[in-house]
Parts: sequence; structure tokens; C-alpha cells
Amino acid sequence: MKLMHNILNKIKPHFEEGGKLHTLYPAYDAFETFLFVPNHTSQSGTHIKDSVDLKRTMVLVIIALLPCLFFGMWNTGYQYHSQLIPGMDGYQSVYTALDNFLFGFWKVLPLIIVSYVVGLSVEFAFAVNRKHQVNEGYLVTGMLIPLTMPIDVPLWMLALSVIFAVVIGKEVFGGTGMNILNPALTARAFIFFAYPTKMSGDKVWVHSADKLDGISGETALGQLATLTDVSSSNADVLNSIGLFSSDGIYSLYNSFIGIIPGSVGETSVIAIIIGALILLFTGVGSFRIMASMFLGGLFMAYIFNQVAPETNLFMSLPAIHQLFIGSFLFGMVFMATDPVSAAQTNKGKIIYGFLCGVLSILIRVFNPAYPEGVMVAILFMNVMAPLIDHYVVQANINKRLKRLKVNE
Repeated sequence: MKLMHNILNKIKPHFEEGGKLHTLYPAYDAFETFLFVPNHTSQSGTHIKDSVDLKRTMVLVIIALLPCLFFGMWNTGYQYHSQLIPGMDGYQSVYTALDNFLFGFWKVLPLIIVSYVVGLSVEFAFAVNRKHQVNEGYLVTGMLIPLTMPIDVPLWMLALSVIFAVVIGKEVFGGTGMNILNPALTARAFIFFAYPTKMSGDKVWVHSADKLDGISGETALGQLATLTDVSSSNADVLNSIGLFSSDGIYSLYNSFIGIIPGSVGETSVIAIIIGALILLFTGVGSFRIMASMFLGGLFMAYIFNQVAPETNLFMSLPAIHQLFIGSFLFGMVFMATDPVSAAQTNKGKIIYGFLCGVLSILIRVFNPAYPEGVMVAILFMNVMAPLIDHYVVQANINKRLKRLKVNE
């Protein structure tokens, strides 16, 4: 690293004021501060010296995402190989866990490369144009976007969604720290509404499902969306064949482990819990938002369990199972807790998280055409977060004014 440091110091004068490449200084500065501790100092005003900066915070989130990333790579290979050779005995005799991981690694890696190359290029372009530093916020966004995508999403579509997320979702508001919407969810929303056939159905969640006969990768939510409002006799038949039973493909056990079709990094509850613990232990993630969103989703799913008609399998799915499928937990841990787009006050975080959970389940159940409601719920609450904080702060002000009048 000393050699790299010496090289950077040698070429630095070319990027400073008066140098031939001074207009590209933000790009040089971003590369230098990514490799080494920033040497910027405050020039005026009161400031606090702390070892925790934005770069370290982003790195901690990346570390928390690694379990989801690695499991997603393995599950990509597992879903593909297990459908090529039906039956667990035959499958295990041909493909090992390493085969699954390596297959998934080479399929997921291009998504990550495109996300970072395109996203950072846009970030650098805006930094150079506006003559400010490149912020580290995209380090996390660049990892989140591929993890929320189907494995076979075309790379050019991914690139377009990244550009939309960075430009429309963040830079138009002023860049990192100014955006009102979560950029990763903005990218997912763009590609879903612009190219819905690449983000829904039973042919996008397992590699080559749309090209090879006999391969289907419908998600648990997709299954449920097609089975609502069935007749009583049909419901009895579906229950008899073990749909969502202990030995079904979408069983509670399989959903908890994550060996089900879905977005690259959203299927494993275990991996998400490990990431949540890392965020909570390091103080990066908000426990209030995570806990309240979980309780909000559990509450709404339980209410549906109590009032569900016999013929609506979506509403009658056990509450805890409802939260283990789809992207509910992933959104709860890594999306809803975004410190920029979430509520800022402590009481506001509880209200914000609870409503995220409630709305996620409501959208799932009442909109079968769009069975995953987490994305829309969190984006909607991103917009509502400032309003929640406003009323929380205003309520505190009113309480203090009342106490002041009493004391007088």
C-alpha cells in the first residue's frame, strides 16, 4: 500500500488547481479516499473528531450484505441445477455445493460489475461537473441493486435502472444525503414498471427458465397470487397436495433457509438475520425501524388470518410464514433503515417502520397483479417520513409549551 500511496502523491499535483487535469480532481480524490483515510480537515466552525466516517459506515453495510450475496450465489446455482435433475438423490450425486456457488458466482458477478461501473461513472460525472467530492453512498447502493434483481435480468436494463436511480433518485435532489427516496428501491421500481416481464412471472427467477423446457421458477408470492379466490373444493385439493406444507418447496423451513426461487439476495432469512445483527451491533442499523416494521407486518398478517375467507389462501397463510417469503425481511433490514430516506426522530422511526410493515402486507394481499408490496410500501413511506417527523417534533413543541404555561 505504501507503493500505491507514493504513486498517488506523485501524480496528485496534476489534479490540483493549476494542473493539467484539475477538472478531474473529484475523481482522483474519490479514488484516494477509498484506498486511504481521508486527510481533509475542517477549516472553520466547531467540529468533532471521530474515527467513524461515511466510508466506514458504508463498508459496514457492505459487510452485512455479504451473507446475502454469498448465499444468493449458491442459491442461483442450486435452483438451476436442482431443476435440471429432479430428485434430491440424483441432484446431489452430480452437483456439489461448490458447483452451485461457482455457477452462481459467474452469473451474479456481471450484475455487480455493471451496477458499480455504471453507477460510479454517473456519480463521478456529476462530481466533476459540480466540482464537489464523490460521496461514498453508492458503495452500498451498487451492491443492493443487483441483490434485488432476478438472476437473468438483461445487463442493459440493469444499467438503465442504475442511471435512473442515481440521476432521478439522488442527484436531482443534491446527491448523497439529500435524496428523499431509497436509490436501490428506485432502481427496482424503474425496471419493474418499465420492463414488467423481466421482473415478474415464473420465468425470470431461475437461470434460463425461459429458454429450457421443464424449468419453472415461480416464487411463493407468485403462486399465492394465482390461487386467490378459489372455490372451497379447490382449496381442499390444494391443501391435500401439500402446498406450503412442511415438505413443500415453499415450506417454512425452506423459506427460512432460503432454498426457494426469488431475487438474488432476498431469499435467505438466516443470511438476512446475520446482516441485521451486524448492523445493530455496530450501531449502523436502526433497531426501532426493524422491530416496528416486523411487528407491523406480523400484525397485519395476523389480522388477515383471523378474517380470511376459507377460499383465500393468500390471506390464510400463517403470519410468520408471510414475512419469511418475498423481500419483506430484506427490505426491513437494508432498505427501510436507510438513514437518509427514513424518519429521523425516535418516535417517528417507530411509526414509519410500523406503517411500512402494514402497507407491505396490505399491498400483497389486495393487489394480486403485484404480489410483492414491500418496494412500493417503503417508497411511499420514504415520501411520508418528513411529514411524520414534522408532526412528532410539533407534538413535542406543543407539550413543552403546555408545561411552560403551567409553570407560569
